[in-house]
Amino acid sequence: MLRKIAFTVVLCVLGALLLTGVAVAEDKVIKIGALFPLTGPSAVSGQNCLNSVLAAAELINGAYEGFDVPLAATEGLLGGYKVEIIKADHQGKPDVAKSEAERLYNQEGVFAVIGSYNSAATKPASAVAERAKKLFLCGASSSAALTEREYKYFFRHAPTDAIEATEFTDYITYLNEKKGAGIKTLGLIYENTEFGKHAADEGKKAAAKIGLEVVADVPFNNGATNLSSEVQTLKAANPDAVFGAALGGDYSLWVRTMKQVNWLPKIAINFCTGYQNPAVQKELAGDGDYFMGGMSFSPELAKEFMPEALKVQEKFYFPLANQEFDSDSLQEAVMLLVLGQAIEKAGELDTEKVREILATETFVSPLSLSGEVAFEPGGQNIKALSVITQIKDLKYNTIYPEKFKNAEPVYPMAPWDNR
Repeated sequence: MLRKIAFTVVLCVLGALLLTGVAVAEDKVIKIGALFPLTGPSAVSGQNCLNSVLAAAELINGAYEGFDVPLAATEGLLGGYKVEIIKADHQGKPDVAKSEAERLYNQEGVFAVIGSYNSAATKPASAVAERAKKLFLCGASSSAALTEREYKYFFRHAPTDAIEATEFTDYITYLNEKKGAGIKTLGLIYENTEFGKHAADEGKKAAAKIGLEVVADVPFNNGATNLSSEVQTLKAANPDAVFGAALGGDYSLWVRTMKQVNWLPKIAINFCTGYQNPAVQKELAGDGDYFMGGMSFSPELAKEFMPEALKVQEKFYFPLANQEFDSDSLQEAVMLLVLGQAIEKAGELDTEKVREILATETFVSPLSLSGEVAFEPGGQNIKALSVITQIKDLKYNTIYPEKFKNAEPVYPMAPWDNR
């Protein structure tokens, strides 16, 4: 009997130790939510963003030589914690983004959320984080309003629409003064969402500062199946320049509809939109040529100014996405790498300590055009940089500013019947 009791005690102790080992193993995981549009009109871009976050997690979790990127050389965080990405699909819908953010924080127990591509989804999702005093890191959503809310737990990498709009009008001034382009009027076409409306507002403000007359203001519903009326409105106004704010499939529909009505402005410049997505451009092929847009990354730009981004792309991102980074997806990876650095500096998984470090320190970021990331109150990255590119034969040629320039712009845009 005593032997049986002793044996039972030993089994219980061993079981307890095994269970403890499992618990410890589970505790050595840092859950991070990845909230993107994995279905709906922006699904292609959303999947790219998710793959980028997964690529950054793989870089953090392993130990890799030959990468001059913070966190690459050591395995995991805090002496061995692995990052686990919990994906969530907001479908491009603000109400779904809110409920998915609540699920990630409250049910999945994530330490932070990275997302959400669409500004209209990022706004309610990050509000959930702020109320819960949880971290929300945003790579690409560009609405300037997001960092004007005085939030403490929200941090964004990308240039805002206000920054890009000013760059667009600076470029138009440059073309007029240096090249005699004669650009005097502007049209705007944009999705009727948080992102689109703010982009259009910032475009109008920037245009007013240089005396550029707005002659067309054309909103549309995202996920549209027909843009004929909207493009005909643009054609009737015949602006010299157009600023576009159309994500994913909406961008390709806009370009194709321009071809159908056989009209183009002298130049068309896009905010962070489907223009940046290599998959969308491959779909458009030659029809996408000569359009322009603001970008923080292109393979051509990276060869000279961001070589580590190309190495990370080849090793970690391309096997997942089967394509190159674009500006939006790369910036989501940067935010996970910045968060990882902040956790390391905090020395523990303490949200308040990590938040304070994010808010006050400057982070090395070889995958950012500026090489650094630093956040001002409200969460905007004050080191954010972008350039204006023009696509030709699926290559994004940098045309402005002159510091990064590698090609001369083609303007006016080549007409549809001369391509």
